[in-house]
Amino acid sequence: MLNKITKCKIFYFLLFTFYFSLLPPAFTADKTKYITIDEIKPGMQAYCLTTYKGTEIEKFNLDVLSVIRNVNPGGDGRSGSRNMILVQGTDERFIHTGPVAGCSGSPVYIDGRLAGALSAMWMFSKDPLYGVTPIEEMLSVGQTNPADKDSQSASGSAFNLDFSKPINFVDIYNSSVYGSGPTEKRKAANIHNDYSSPVGLPCLLVTSGLPAGVFERLNASVEPFGLAGASGGGGTDANSQAGGNAALVPGACLAIPLVTGDISVTVIGTVTDVVDGKVYGFGHGFSGFGAIDLPMATGQVHTVVSSMMRSFKMASALEVVGALTADESTAVCGQIGAKAKMIPLTIAVERYNDSQKRLYNCHIADNRVFTPLVLSAVLDGAVTMLGDLPPDHAIEYKVTIGLADAKSISFENVSTGMGANEMIMESIGSVTMLMNNPYKKADVKSLDFSVRIIPKNIISHIWSVDLSDSKIKAGDQVDVSVVVESVLAGKKKYQCGFKIPQYLEPGTYDLIVCGGSGYEDFLRQAAPYRFVSQDFTTLIEAMNNILRIGKDKLYCILVLPSNGIAVEKAELPDLPATKALILQDPKRTIRTMPYQHWLENSIQTGTIVIDNKVMHITVEK
Repeated sequence: MLNKITKCKIFYFLLFTFYFSLLPPAFTADKTKYITIDEIKPGMQAYCLTTYKGTEIEKFNLDVLSVIRNVNPGGDGRSGSRNMILVQGTDERFIHTGPVAGCSGSPVYIDGRLAGALSAMWMFSKDPLYGVTPIEEMLSVGQTNPADKDSQSASGSAFNLDFSKPINFVDIYNSSVYGSGPTEKRKAANIHNDYSSPVGLPCLLVTSGLPAGVFERLNASVEPFGLAGASGGGGTDANSQAGGNAALVPGACLAIPLVTGDISVTVIGTVTDVVDGKVYGFGHGFSGFGAIDLPMATGQVHTVVSSMMRSFKMASALEVVGALTADESTAVCGQIGAKAKMIPLTIAVERYNDSQKRLYNCHIADNRVFTPLVLSAVLDGAVTMLGDLPPDHAIEYKVTIGLADAKSISFENVSTGMGANEMIMESIGSVTMLMNNPYKKADVKSLDFSVRIIPKNIISHIWSVDLSDSKIKAGDQVDVSVVVESVLAGKKKYQCGFKIPQYLEPGTYDLIVCGGSGYEDFLRQAAPYRFVSQDFTTLIEAMNNILRIGKDKLYCILVLPSNGIAVEKAELPDLPATKALILQDPKRTIRTMPYQHWLENSIQTGTIVIDNKVMHITVEK
């Protein structure tokens, strides 16, 4: 019989054996194919492979200057390259262009063996100086613990979203497009201001079909991710003359199409190595998120644009041939033959100065961070494809977000004088919340938009409010006459009324007349729980509660006394006071608040009422 100490030793031995069996195998260099940094010395001759035109892979000579160790001490493949090989280009083309966005991942060979990939540069360096990520660090990418393999699809938020608070689409939009997302990546971008430090050799974000203004806004949004924008590349084109010759081999163009179709957005880098169908590239991360699922395509370079500021490859994707599966700070890794999910996207635009209704058919990548970001640009681009909107304009829009595992989100509304901003904020906010919710992974199956633009302003304001009688008794009818004035339509009268409840106690009560914005403000104060989620189902309900508030309606609200309580999202309007006190016990963790009663009527006006009027009704005995 084994004693307890022996049993414990055996148990922990088996436990640690199992744990280490899950860890990725250590990199063992094939000395015939790879050269490690221990073998590299200053003064050695090197060369890299990359594409400067078409799909032809060319050789560019380099000199090895040094090996720098512990560039990022303790780096683990997710927090940066631990070591760096320092090289300088001697080819006349490299000297002429300087660092080129899109060369990230270009394989570097020393002594005929693969040493790593071009991955870093120094801003405004007078010489073509490059940092090279060692190949042993790149090939460790994608070897994550199996338990972490599905991290990309796990629940959680990539942004600073607080799901315990009422939904605010403006804040969500600003977080997803302009700020607070992958903060470490955005902080890392600030190093661009330190010209003495190496920065990532930028990958290229190439767009096609976006107006100049939209492209500039998208470029500003993606720059913190280490991407350099370029406008004018085409979408995926497997039938291109170069398409049949393209393949993902070392030195070839590596494309990640984020949007394909009538409008395209593609990330361009270079393939470093291909091992058993696995493609390694970039020499640094694209986003650094770990497990990922994005399309991977071949590509072609139309030309290299040489610039004093930053040279770049004018390039485009050719044919999707696999999927990117791992994205860590030293490389990206994809599998040839795998298929990444793409979401069908349609945008129908009917515009006052266009003789036809235009339909944009696209597919967009399914990613918690990049889908909202690029969708914002695509929507903005489709609306302004024929130019900016005039100062006086209105937009009628209908949006449907198809979900495979829940009821679709569908809403329609209007805005005026704000371009496509309100539609974009509501749409991007919805997609961001769905893809970043903490409850479950939302399976978005389609995105459909219909937009009609008219050249007139539909803002109006309340001219007057008249009551049939301001002093009434319980059970009586009170009629409300509202005159609304707009610049183009002049004054128009609307009628609504309320029957005063028989149970209403004598007193003075507020009657609020307002537009859609005022009605939403009222709901956020009177019933904020309607805009808060507790699970995936109530998230959909909360979003619909906001999105279906008509902006072109006139609302009349009679505010009644609070009675009963609201527990979480359950409304208990007639709960006896003794039971309400028990539920409101501060020791309980459930959220409660007084239940606010009100009566309401709404009238379609076709205009957006921008102000509020508060009247008072006195109920007598």
